[in-house]
Amino acid sequence: MSWLRALRETARSGLSIERRRLEPLIALRGAAGLAIVIGISFLLFGPVTAVGSAFGAFQAAIATFQRSWRPRPVLALVSGASLAVSTFVGYLTVTHTVLFLALLMLWTFAAGMAWAAGPTGGIIAGSNVAIMLVTVTLPTSVADAALHALTIAFGGLVQAALIVLFPVRRWGAQRDALADALAAEADYARRLREDPVAPFDPVPLMTARSAAAVTPRQARNRPADLHGARGVAERLRPVLASLADPALGVPAEGPERYWVWEILGAAGSLLDSAARAVRHGDPVQLEETALSVLKSPDTDVILTGPPRRAADRLVSLLADVVEIAEGTGTDDRTPGEPLVPHRRRPTLLKLVPVIYRSMRRELRRGSMILRHAERVTAVAASGYLIGTALPLGHGYWAPMTAVMVMRPEFTQTYSRSMARFLGTVVGVAVAGAVVQAAPAVGVSALLAVVSAGLMYLLMRTGYAVSQVCASAYVVFLLGMAGDDWAQNVTERVVLTLLGGLLAMLAYAVYPAWETPRLRDRLAGWVITDGRYAAAVLDRYADPTSRTLDEVRDALLTTREARVAWQESLDRAQHEPVRHRGISRTSAADAQDALAQFGRVTMLMEAHLPAVSATPVPEAAELAEALRRATEEGAKAVRERRIPDWEPVRAALARQADETGPPPDSFVRNGAILLLRALEDFSRALEISSGRA
Repeated sequence: MSWLRALRETARSGLSIERRRLEPLIALRGAAGLAIVIGISFLLFGPVTAVGSAFGAFQAAIATFQRSWRPRPVLALVSGASLAVSTFVGYLTVTHTVLFLALLMLWTFAAGMAWAAGPTGGIIAGSNVAIMLVTVTLPTSVADAALHALTIAFGGLVQAALIVLFPVRRWGAQRDALADALAAEADYARRLREDPVAPFDPVPLMTARSAAAVTPRQARNRPADLHGARGVAERLRPVLASLADPALGVPAEGPERYWVWEILGAAGSLLDSAARAVRHGDPVQLEETALSVLKSPDTDVILTGPPRRAADRLVSLLADVVEIAEGTGTDDRTPGEPLVPHRRRPTLLKLVPVIYRSMRRELRRGSMILRHAERVTAVAASGYLIGTALPLGHGYWAPMTAVMVMRPEFTQTYSRSMARFLGTVVGVAVAGAVVQAAPAVGVSALLAVVSAGLMYLLMRTGYAVSQVCASAYVVFLLGMAGDDWAQNVTERVVLTLLGGLLAMLAYAVYPAWETPRLRDRLAGWVITDGRYAAAVLDRYADPTSRTLDEVRDALLTTREARVAWQESLDRAQHEPVRHRGISRTSAADAQDALAQFGRVTMLMEAHLPAVSATPVPEAAELAEALRRATEEGAKAVRERRIPDWEPVRAALARQADETGPPPDSFVRNGAILLLRALEDFSRALEISSGRA
């Protein structure tokens, strides 16, 4: 993709507005907390201190809107406290340019490395650095700086207290994650009616799994309808797929296919009902038509063999879903697994060493996080020096803009730069005109609260929209402190443009392109897919010595690798970089082949033998062949060679030539399908090599 096209696409992305469900009560609560903090600080300490405290309350509320499964009060407290410390330490050094610059670089580098802990940590840390650049200019003495720091922390405390006192949709994020997983299963069931081999996106299940991890304190208060349904939803997917697939017994046409079509429709209806009940905490409203299909004795008459077993298993799992959604079921286990009360999430204090280890792992050559930290540090320092040297007021606006828009990836950095510039132009122009027309302090304070409330309400609709409100908020606040924004609109716009250009230039000069990493991501998916298939085959080879935990862990690992590949492919889509041996068409074909490989493995997992079943010795040889072949295949992908699957072919050929009892047909047919998927994968790379 050319640079011109990349800029056009990222600009379009940054300026897009999405239709999202608004949460006015949460926005109102955040605005109310801001108003309380501004009012108390203004009455006790005056308008300048009120401005500092308002930034603390504003940032604390923004932190609670980030995607996190932790209690929102904790995020507000952490954000307020960290900004308070940053402001106080920053003020102590701000009069010494070299010392403050060193502190700014240290703070910014740490904020950049915080992305190793996840987007929430990175966004909160980066926002704190950006707001610190404003708040350090407000105090006039060390005692005044300490007062500002205390009021900023107080702002976070107020927001946390309001969340505790006036909860809105308690456990709402966890409910949405679980409901999305159930709704995804419902959609999958309906799509299987039209396409018996329809693909399934594992992201909703992975999100629900992440949401299910709780601290011991959370576990004591978690609603019953949030405990257990995720595990059942996980087990539904292979059962649905095995019931619909013609390769497992149900013909493509005829009465059996029609009845499977009816069962899948009923399953989708019931899962949708359960999803709505979980999302809103209401009783499950079941459709009588769907219940009559699932309870019909015709299933035992029409279906036989594996399809009948799959249908019976599906009905049992759906009954579990309904019980759990109604709060009467709490089992979150697969058969044979020990009882585990909940998935554990470390407490806040125990999370500190985890974050530290994550950041240390990223301190290596080639790390995107390290490159981002180095890039944003250089831009913040140069932006601060340039802004200070220019004959304009408030030079901190340039580095603040750069820190706010920069992300580890190209697309978000460029799209946010464009959105922030245009949003700032509109917000500053409108707010500046209003301040000039009505310069009263009380009016500015009121309009600041209204602007913040609108930002909280519209935050998820688009970055450009939120920046219009955020820019107006800052204008009104600093106008309340006596800053004549109406006469300096041009300066603010110029500095914002400068910060955005510095961010974009830094990524062009010192990039961390995702395109060259595509082969490594694809190779990682190949290895995990092979290990997943090998774990399933090992269970067939020796049902007594293998546990379901091994298969489960392998499945989760391959899901993570698949999502990492997909995210990498999406990030590389708009990069102005020529493909490095994988064209878009070949990448799509290779992805389809590996998805089919994983799907066949999942179908085999759906029919894993019981502990008392007869072992299938030939499965062990196939498992070892797949494990070895996929490891070598991944190495070939990284080295730009075409993978060869000869070990798998040889194992199948030996079993066909051996005398004695015939091999298990189900295992052999599954292995043949796995080999075909791997051969399709190699053909996709052959096409790519031919075009490269």
